[in-house]
Amino acid sequence: MLDDLKAVVELETHSYDKTMLVKGLRTIRGRAVERLGTPDEEVLHDGGQYGDILELTYRGTAPGTVLMLSHYDTVWPTGTLAGWPFAVVEGKATGPGVFDMKAGLVQSIWALHGLRELGLPHPDVRFLFNGDEEIGSPASREHIEAASEDVLASLVFEASFDGALKTARKGVGLFSVRVTGVEAHAGLDPYAGASAIHAIAEIVTTLAGAASRERGTTVNVGLISGGTGRNVAAGHASCGVDVRVTDPAEMGRIDDLFADLQASDPRVSISVTGEWNRPPMIPNPASQRLFKEAQEVAAGFEWLLDEVAVGGASDG
Repeated sequence: MLDDLKAVVELETHSYDKTMLVKGLRTIRGRAVERLGTPDEEVLHDGGQYGDILELTYRGTAPGTVLMLSHYDTVWPTGTLAGWPFAVVEGKATGPGVFDMKAGLVQSIWALHGLRELGLPHPDVRFLFNGDEEIGSPASREHIEAASEDVLASLVFEASFDGALKTARKGVGLFSVRVTGVEAHAGLDPYAGASAIHAIAEIVTTLAGAASRERGTTVNVGLISGGTGRNVAAGHASCGVDVRVTDPAEMGRIDDLFADLQASDPRVSISVTGEWNRPPMIPNPASQRLFKEAQEVAAGFEWLLDEVAVGGASDG
């Protein structure tokens, strides 16, 4: 397993490096075939400018299908490995992409390998490896949805701290607010201008005030820009906003908030772009039943398995 992990980590697969994504997926396929043999079904979906999507299906000995979902792209730019090589130090593997999520990807392959070695019955296993998860899965989303439609369960091999299983995630919206004002010299003609920066400051305050700890909604303005000089009323300004919600109803409230944004100066115009990248993953009877089954299996090995809700998004 460590050999396989080392091999996939040392092929850096940044989400925007198509050449390395192609090489990385080729390596992953090779390792899967080496451990599991030639798949009964294989489909490669073109990811365009993003990483391609590979589906490998292995027939089982029990009814139904389980989806094993892993992404192979990482947030780490190509070249990171030079200063952060793969290593195992005091029992912990480290390197760019080990945690998120190449260790999980390797584990998924070895899970089926282990079932076969033990001669245990299992349903068909459908692996899906996608290379654009870190940027919102723009190319792979439709294939993930299609691959999960008819399955008994979908298992997403994203790691978590302390080994807890993630049974809930927040939904994520990514938005940009652009403001157009009227430029004027701040000294020579101070009242002729309508500052886009002043307006964006009002908007940021409004957006920040829409967060709700009680509802599990966070609003973060993480980027802001604008203006051409300190002595000029800014003609343009913009901000980038990250919204995360626990309750699906909050998506509508936030949408209304963006639609109703206004500046105190009527000469300023506002435009909002963006969308909800992923809805919340909410515990439901089926997912809770699946977690309880996993918990019971773990208990058989005297291992206490916990569940956790997180604010991060994934293909889950």
